[in-house]
Amino acid sequence: MNVRQWFHFSLRRVGALLFASVTAFAVWAPAQQNPSSATDPFWGSVTAQPATDETIRLSLDDAVQRGLKNNLGLKEAEDDELTLKGEKNEALQQFLPTIRFTGDTGYYQHDLVALGFSQGVVSKFTGLFPGGQVPAGLSLITRDDLTDAQLHYDQTLFSGPVIAGYKAAGAASRSAYFAKMTARGQVVQDVATTYLRCIADVSEVENAQSQVSEAQVLLNHEHLAHLAGTAANLDELRAKVQLQAQQQSLIAAQNQLDKELILLKREIGIAPEQKIELTDSAPYSELAAQTPEEALAIAYKDRQDYQNLQNQAVEFKAIHAAYRSQRLPTLKFTSYYGTSTVDGGGTHGNFVAFGTLGLPIFREAGLRGDEDASLAQKKAVDDQLADLRVHIDQQVRSALLDVNANAKLVDVARSNVDLAARELSDETDRVNAGVDDNLPLVTAQASLAAAQTNLVESLYQYNVSKLLLARACGVLETQYRDYLGK
Repeated sequence: MNVRQWFHFSLRRVGALLFASVTAFAVWAPAQQNPSSATDPFWGSVTAQPATDETIRLSLDDAVQRGLKNNLGLKEAEDDELTLKGEKNEALQQFLPTIRFTGDTGYYQHDLVALGFSQGVVSKFTGLFPGGQVPAGLSLITRDDLTDAQLHYDQTLFSGPVIAGYKAAGAASRSAYFAKMTARGQVVQDVATTYLRCIADVSEVENAQSQVSEAQVLLNHEHLAHLAGTAANLDELRAKVQLQAQQQSLIAAQNQLDKELILLKREIGIAPEQKIELTDSAPYSELAAQTPEEALAIAYKDRQDYQNLQNQAVEFKAIHAAYRSQRLPTLKFTSYYGTSTVDGGGTHGNFVAFGTLGLPIFREAGLRGDEDASLAQKKAVDDQLADLRVHIDQQVRSALLDVNANAKLVDVARSNVDLAARELSDETDRVNAGVDDNLPLVTAQASLAAAQTNLVESLYQYNVSKLLLARACGVLETQYRDYLGK
């Protein structure tokens, strides 16, 4: 692969890696609606095995490990890394000697006339024949058995573009590794977020089922009271409306849970129809306080996308150096040794060895054009690197703010649940004592349901914000459990 081919290949590859790096950290919101692997490979996977009648018990750690093994986006990143390793080996071959051996044997027929030895030409050599005359019956068609063996040796002794190209290949290979590690972090974030969303949906279903049961009890009570003449028909109608409203909430919550479970299975390589059971409950733990400076120090050290872009900058610097070094001479060594045997008449050997010195004489316009283009691309990557450093600062600070805010929201949501539960208990006592009709009781039930939903969502957002903080610091894959807690 010459310098120009490597340059254009690098442009395409770096563009793709830059796009992946930007999109991986651009969205800090919950998962999009109706995600598809057609638009984002991280929403897809390679199905590990067909569905069975067995119910798979799935913990968060199990889900993450399955995702790291089967996720489509990660597999594509691993394939890209393998491709770059192959490109690096191609660049390495430019330094190594090339040795080729060929051999053949066969029966050959030669037409001397076609080779220029006509009768007129042969007659000029009559003095070489006995008696000074061409032997009668001399055939201009000859035949022979030829066995031939050849050994070729070629090596580049010095080439500025080759040296710089190998450095670029090494940087590209390292860049691909960090791109793969970035993809692993993306998988952990997506799988963990979806798993937490499923846990939240399970809580929503359980809360909705509890509300349905309570509404059914209230309806039964009002029905009996109406039959006994101690309650108005309006109270029974109100209880029926409340029951149906809770049943609607239950249906919606169950449907949302089923869809999120399908999404989770798609991300980790489980067949969509396979039954699974989540074994982890919603984790909650207070996160140790971190200053922005402490978090940023970790991020600049461990962020794989930052290291990826740093190696891309090294790669483009080497490409620029490769174009600049095209003005330097190149030195190559070539040798050849062969043996031939004709009709078993003995072996004849031949040997050639020579060096080639190449020096561009008049290519300045093309060389300057290549150099300027590569310099522009080098500056573009340097600008991206400078911007990413500021972007990391923004992400870390925003993530810390979200964690602190969501922790406070969880505390408020828990307090609201306690207050709503006390309100419902008081209203239940008042209705049972005949002091109030059931309108305040229905209102209290709705308040409790809303408070419970808010608590579930607040806890989910708190855990997601901690995952995003770990991702912003570049330690998500290794420390997501430490951030989430048990």
